Amino acid sequence: MTTTQIGLVDWRLPVNGPEAVVLAAELGADGLQVDFGGPGRAPELDEPGRLRGMRSAFGDTGVAPLAVSVNVLNDIGLTAPEGTEGARRVRGVISRALDLAGSVGAGLVFLPSFRRSAIDGAQALARTVEVLRWACDEAGRRELLLANENVLTPGDLRELVRRVDSPSFRVVVDTGNIAVFGLTSAEVIDAAGPLVANQVHVKNADAVKPLALEESPVVDALAELDRAGVTITALVLENDHRDGDLARVAADLDWLRAHVATRSPSGAAA
Repeated sequence: MTTTQIGLVDWRLPVNGPEAVVLAAELGADGLQVDFGGPGRAPELDEPGRLRGMRSAFGDTGVAPLAVSVNVLNDIGLTAPEGTEGARRVRGVISRALDLAGSVGAGLVFLPSFRRSAIDGAQALARTVEVLRWACDEAGRRELLLANENVLTPGDLRELVRRVDSPSFRVVVDTGNIAVFGLTSAEVIDAAGPLVANQVHVKNADAVKPLALEESPVVDALAELDRAGVTITALVLENDHRDGDLARVAADLDWLRAHVATRSPSGAAA
């Protein structure tokens, strides 16, 4: 039986980096996904002093380093044309994030496709495929997995998966994004097939609402993952807790723990 960890993301907490690892431990989370950082966000995590602090915090607390997210791509634009300064920045930051993941012991790096990285047409889809194929090759050399988080229609998601065509590739499922963008969990999970990442983002469509409300899209998405037989190693809370209300974080974590406790050994809800 696969143990399902309960995790947090540092970009939705009032602190980030090493301080977020400590906070995750204090809240009783099993693991943490961390943001690579960048201008307007947080200090980049591969800065020597910050990297040492991250590694020490993970080692001292026992919190598992789940994944590295490269959220700054939403500001740079993953789809920047080849040969441009933007494209060079994209490759540089992805390479550094992959090295960072290996250094802290995270097995997954994921690249979001929102805002300036949005896949909003055939040209953007083609360029995303080019970058993801290269990134998957780089991840494979480091024995890591490379995932993409997007809000493509099921048909376009199947096309993305088909064209990337890499054993290192995965697709991040996000319960809130499915609801916000009018998708259905069954269609998204079916389109991604066996490439659904085993770390799932859990949040409400309105990410400040507590999970205790049991909003149906969250419940439905988690149930569909179980019905599809997806092996989930981590349910990662991505509700917005940057206001510092730690009681609300704790309540959301309790909700996730309760959900895990009701799942049968096969993964399906009891």
